[in-house]
Amino acid sequence: MSTPVHDDPLSEERSHLAASRSALRAMREDVESLDITDVTANWVNAAVLGSQIEQRVKALADLSGTPLFFGRLDYLHAPGAEQAEGGEGERFYVGRRHVHDADGDPMVIDWRAPVSQPFYRASKKDPLDISLRRRFGYTGGDLTAYEDEHLSDPAEAAVTSKLLQQEIERPRVGPMRDIVATIQPEQDEIVRAGLTGSVCVQGGPGTGKTAVGLHRVAYLLYAHRERLARTGTLVIGPNKSFLHYIEQVLPALGELTVRQATVDDLVAHVEVRGADEATAAVIKGDARMAEVLRKALYSHVTPPTEGVVVVRGSRRWRVAAYEVEEIVRELLARDIRYGAAREALPQRIAHAVLVQMERAGEAPDDRVQNAVARNAAVKAAVKTVWPQVNPAQLVLRLLSDADFLAEHAEGVLTEDERKAVLWVKPPRSVRSATWSPADAVLIDEATDLIERTHSLGHVVLDEAQDLSPMQYRAVGRRCSTGSVTVLGDLAQGTTPWATRSWDEALAHLGKGEAVVEELTAGFRVPTDVIAYASRLLPHIAPGLTPVASIRESPGFFDIRGTGEGVSDVVSACRELLEREGSVGLIAADARAAELAEALGAAGIGFIGPGEETTGATRLTLVPASLAKGLEYDYVVLDEPQAVVDGEPDERTGLRRLYVALTRAVSGLIVTHGAELPPQLA
Repeated sequence: MSTPVHDDPLSEERSHLAASRSALRAMREDVESLDITDVTANWVNAAVLGSQIEQRVKALADLSGTPLFFGRLDYLHAPGAEQAEGGEGERFYVGRRHVHDADGDPMVIDWRAPVSQPFYRASKKDPLDISLRRRFGYTGGDLTAYEDEHLSDPAEAAVTSKLLQQEIERPRVGPMRDIVATIQPEQDEIVRAGLTGSVCVQGGPGTGKTAVGLHRVAYLLYAHRERLARTGTLVIGPNKSFLHYIEQVLPALGELTVRQATVDDLVAHVEVRGADEATAAVIKGDARMAEVLRKALYSHVTPPTEGVVVVRGSRRWRVAAYEVEEIVRELLARDIRYGAAREALPQRIAHAVLVQMERAGEAPDDRVQNAVARNAAVKAAVKTVWPQVNPAQLVLRLLSDADFLAEHAEGVLTEDERKAVLWVKPPRSVRSATWSPADAVLIDEATDLIERTHSLGHVVLDEAQDLSPMQYRAVGRRCSTGSVTVLGDLAQGTTPWATRSWDEALAHLGKGEAVVEELTAGFRVPTDVIAYASRLLPHIAPGLTPVASIRESPGFFDIRGTGEGVSDVVSACRELLEREGSVGLIAADARAAELAEALGAAGIGFIGPGEETTGATRLTLVPASLAKGLEYDYVVLDEPQAVVDGEPDERTGLRRLYVALTRAVSGLIVTHGAELPPQLA
């Protein structure tokens, strides 16, 4: 469409917004009015089609308070056409989803469409055929402002977008928001990377790595919808609180079919009721355990001591022991799953019988081979030579039987390591065992050795730096034939087995070819706050590039001694609640109960992480162990030294403190009665 000139641009844009909302409502009503009575062959097809229609209606929802479009692009020429002198340009409104009018003409273009890409990439140096980029400002759902960049005008100097800054700094209450209106060029490159390639994003606090990963899923579903509809997508987060926090981002972009889970959810083969000491957890999470499990599993395959005799009618057919042994050796050499080889063994023995039948002048077919494979003698031989193995039972025996573990960990684990992982009091059964999270991962590994794990088309793995090598292997199995987007920050690793390098992590995932990208521009954390937190970097992640905040506002930052104890902490919370937005009180886990009691006594309502803030209750009390990935407009951080002391070693404690210090979007108050950690000096 051509670009008209108006005397009152804001009024015209509001009119276009109203018309677009009406068009979206009409699109939804068209879907709701579909009559599928005469187009389905049976009730199954009707149920499937009905479900698809229901999903489409949900995807076309007009979310209140969410802008339908946030930008406009005026092209110099029609996209894709020859850029000839005098060519007529077009105007496109960029939004969260496509909207068209009754004639099918676009009123809003999906942000993921190729024609929308210059909204994120165009600059004065490279305008990408854009004459004007317009950003819109909203209050609630009302369009209240606009801001223009004339990219093709050399006389106009490049300026920082104030609307962009305001959107980044806008107070937040409730779950995480999408960043579709504020995606930066370096983020957009990652978002739009191809489906076949895997990507690892190293990003410090506030660089938007989580949002980039979620928007990448939305983009891939747009660009490869049919393929991913078949193969599936998955977002993996560190805990339920984190997943609850991010769960509204994809629906806001019209994507409703992406599953979300934790690693513990993926490996939930047994009920986890216990926890390991740090030493045992590190060893169980070591990639060497995969070799121990493999050796233990295949120790069940034993050479035959006698042949197999198959009786059919009046004839007896014998497969000698050496022939069965040769079949077993061939199956082992093929390196296929234990269970697949076990299923192939009776067919291979049956084939040997059929060869003898053919030599004797008979003409057996596939039905005869299948019947022989089901013969009692063949089944008995398979049970003896290649028995069924239960993965949980295998892990139970390894962790209970010192001799069995020593036999299969010889040359892999040291004697001290074997002692560390053995149960002091072995359980009687799989059901009665007090399994730990690390044990569940071992069972998942054993399960995959027996039967291949289903692979998805794309997996996003967030807060990846906290995974053990065995957990990486568990995730890698879920995308062995697909791709992965890995998101994390080496400086925020807070487990004893935290990742030391992304190359090592990607190798465990089976994605050694993945491209590692680094995000260093901070959009969320204020300048003064990130500068203070970065004092810890030389002690927790030497050589890592500090985040450079692009925020014009330095933010609110204060360090206060608490002469009055917890009452000063409560006062700090009350002070921040007078401001607009969400407030997080982050404290060492051991101090959370005392602070909760103090808040209650002061009449200040609060919620826990994972619960959704509201206008009436904007304070969240967050144990430091659950702070990762969350963000609040304002944060009170209680007793930094207690956060450090709450971890098994100083480096992990300082990393936990780094996480806690960087959860604030607009302001931070650090309260302390004890001395601050010397690393913050």
